[in-house]
Amino acid sequence: MKITFYGQSCFGIEFSGKHIVTDPFITGNELAKDIDLETIKADYILVSHGHQDHIYDLEALAKRTGATVIAAWEVYNWILAKGVENAHPMNAGGKWKFDFGTVRCVVAQHSSSFPDGTYAGNPLGYVVYNDSEAFYFAGDTALTYDMKLIPMMCPKLTCALLPIGDNFTMDVEQAVIASDFIECDEIIGCHYDTFGFIEIADKEAAKSAFSAKGKRLNLIEIGSSIEF
Repeated sequence: MKITFYGQSCFGIEFSGKHIVTDPFITGNELAKDIDLETIKADYILVSHGHQDHIYDLEALAKRTGATVIAAWEVYNWILAKGVENAHPMNAGGKWKFDFGTVRCVVAQHSSSFPDGTYAGNPLGYVVYNDSEAFYFAGDTALTYDMKLIPMMCPKLTCALLPIGDNFTMDVEQAVIASDFIECDEIIGCHYDTFGFIEIADKEAAKSAFSAKGKRLNLIEIGSSIEF
């Protein structure tokens, strides 16, 4: 599994021979100005919720690549109305087997609306797994006891993509607790530094908070990758 960070909560994940993109927000992110959206490969796009910093490039990426958009029912209908042809609706508690593996939707404690303020359904997290590896994309979420259900329902996680920027989501301290709940020692941080509300002043302290628990916090530079 190879994971490339494109900023905020957008990752490109090579999994079972497929390219999965999460929450495409690139051209609207000044920190990702060196990323060319036109070069990003996508067979599937996981959408956690409808906020602009998670769907800004969804329509453009889905139409260019023909990727299947996996999202909550409300986001599914919204993107179909924009002329995207391939989409699959899901909701919390459900799972579906795709050609790259199984996707299970899990609870995310957040809000969700489209850029015009209309209702975008419930926010979601996703656990994606096959016979040999698994990752958890938490989306935007607070710390929630529901995370304890993940190791009960899903295979052992190879890694987890957790928000750490505070203010709108978990902070670093809560993300450490979340990593205990989901029983995962390899954490990739996201949803931080993009704008003033979620800046992390001391990244070394953030890494130390995880290492003190025998875990690793990976803070990937935008455009860089990590492999498991």
